Amino acid sequence: MALDAQTDLAELRRRLAEAEDTLRAIREGEVDALVVRGEAADEVFTLEGDTASYRSFMEAMEPGAAALDGSGRVLYLNSTLRELLNSPGDEPAGKPFVDLLEPAARAVIETLLGDAGNGRRSGNLQLPGDDADLYFLVSVAPLKIGTISGYAVTFAEVTQRVRAEAAEQSERAARAVIASANEAVIVCDRDGTITHANAAAAALSDSELVGRPFAEAVPLTFPDTTGLVQADDFVAMAIAGTPVQGIEAVATKASPVKDCLVSAAPLRVVGEQVSGCVVTLVDLTQRKAAEKHQLLLMRELDHRVKNTLALVQSISSRTLMNEDTLEGFHKAFNGRLRALAATHSLLSENSWTDMTAHDVVVAELAPFVPADSSRLALRDLEEQITPRAAIALGLIIHELATNAVKYGSLAVQAGTVEVSRVSMPTPDRHALQLEWRERGGPTVQPPQRKGFGHTLITRSMQHSQHGGAELLFEPDGLVCRISIPGDDVAKMHG
Repeated sequence: MALDAQTDLAELRRRLAEAEDTLRAIREGEVDALVVRGEAADEVFTLEGDTASYRSFMEAMEPGAAALDGSGRVLYLNSTLRELLNSPGDEPAGKPFVDLLEPAARAVIETLLGDAGNGRRSGNLQLPGDDADLYFLVSVAPLKIGTISGYAVTFAEVTQRVRAEAAEQSERAARAVIASANEAVIVCDRDGTITHANAAAAALSDSELVGRPFAEAVPLTFPDTTGLVQADDFVAMAIAGTPVQGIEAVATKASPVKDCLVSAAPLRVVGEQVSGCVVTLVDLTQRKAAEKHQLLLMRELDHRVKNTLALVQSISSRTLMNEDTLEGFHKAFNGRLRALAATHSLLSENSWTDMTAHDVVVAELAPFVPADSSRLALRDLEEQITPRAAIALGLIIHELATNAVKYGSLAVQAGTVEVSRVSMPTPDRHALQLEWRERGGPTVQPPQRKGFGHTLITRSMQHSQHGGAELLFEPDGLVCRISIPGDDVAKMHG
């Protein structure tokens, strides 16, 4: 008997513990009704028979709860659900439950009621709230109240969970956007402390960024603000709600030091106040280098234009002094301008670089004799020369060609011209030495008077100590030896 009593006491305690756990679950909204296991199927019951007890049970539940008959009409709504559905007044008993709902929610409940005959069904529902939408996990299960069969419906609010999941998803998306940005992106909280930074931002500092004040982690100087603006100033402005756009700064701890374009904007979560700021720093290093290069080019262009104008003035004055008629001046001056223009066009096409002696000779001889003509031989002229040497060589070749057409080898059908690289004794071992040699023309006689053409040839290369040109009036044909200074010769790399 003692053993039986102990067994009964243990069983009683077990049942009491189950009851207390069931009451706790009901109180905390973990269940919406009582389930009785049956041989054929489980059944859901509220308190049997006593309507007052039944309603007290429903009202004690924290989740919104409804009891519906088999056709989906309301038997009872607890106060939580009546308030949620804006039905705080008269009891909506006998009304179709779906008529109390918004159209979107109505479709969800109708689907759940249609499937609940096979057991508990659950779905997600969204209802309008005072300030924002509310989210619920809705469960529908078969319910038996005395002899009446129907449905038990519960609304368990999961708004906080949904918002937390949305915030987490937004956080992941924000992290992905920050990480994939090419420019440096830094996020600070309301205290100006860095909470997020991508790889591009990490390159602006010599230590870890996250967890440190922005101004300390990324020291910036602002050259155009006379020292009044500091990094923490525009961060504070952005946190206060005022965006800052496009301030040029220098990141002094970057390796190497970088020029940056800094912007800061308030960080707002939808519907909330400013929670920090987002700072972007665009690397201006390449742009600054391009600007410096452009400035150098502009200065170089200005220099070249002035030099060219001075050269044109000299050519005009010298030509006028050596021509007896206006027609002669016009013809000689225009010819020299065309020679100068041809060389400039060639330099422009090659961006004022990589010009060879061969290019200049071919361009200047084009109006007189084609490069592929049997009357012209060009040998070993592929050395690159500077723009100033190209201009001087162009003027010399033009004068030689003009003279050859008038008086020399190009004045007769059998005459030829050879332009080649030669080797002559010179103190400048890097000089490029060229020779213009005419053959097959009339017998050459030294001129009785040296005109401007002679002066232009012999002086054009004298911008350097070891540059110049020498004319030799040999009987077989005119010879001109040209020395381009080593400073104007680019070394070939093979």
